[in-house]
Amino acid sequence: MKNLPHPDNKYLEATEGWLGLGDQVSANEELEHISPAFRNNPLVLEMRWKIYVKAEKWELAAEVGRIMSEILPDSALGFIHYAYSLHELKRPQEAYAVLIPVVAKFSDSTIRYNLACYSCQLGNLEEAWQWLQKAIELSGRKDVRLIALVDPDLQPLWSKIEAL
Repeated sequence: MKNLPHPDNKYLEATEGWLGLGDQVSANEELEHISPAFRNNPLVLEMRWKIYVKAEKWELAAEVGRIMSEILPDSALGFIHYAYSLHELKRPQEAYAVLIPVVAKFSDSTIRYNLACYSCQLGNLEEAWQWLQKAIELSGRKDVRLIALVDPDLQPLWSKIEAL
């Protein structure tokens, strides 16, 4: 793994390997070996977030996402992770509030897709539809439409999506 010195890079590789095998406990043990000086490295934080997601520890995942959004304000990933974790905590208004201020900053279809989901969950169906159309347009991929057709967050829009 780039950006980390030896042996921390090896611990991060092992973390990723354990996650790939579905063992978040062993992944977390490997991550704990990383030097304290590198625990806020974006690569380490990304692995930490994945571990918490796998363990469904959404409060902790949200905190890692928040930290990522603060230390990497020019990357959409932290904001997406933060909002998604809040969404999994059944806090769609907060998830929406994380993404709406940064949507114009990033040319990212995932942010727009997630805003569609959060808007839909909040009952703002017209806004959700607009975000979904922007996500599909921005991605240039038809599979976004197919994903949306089975996403329970977007169920109120399924008939409109089918008509696309």
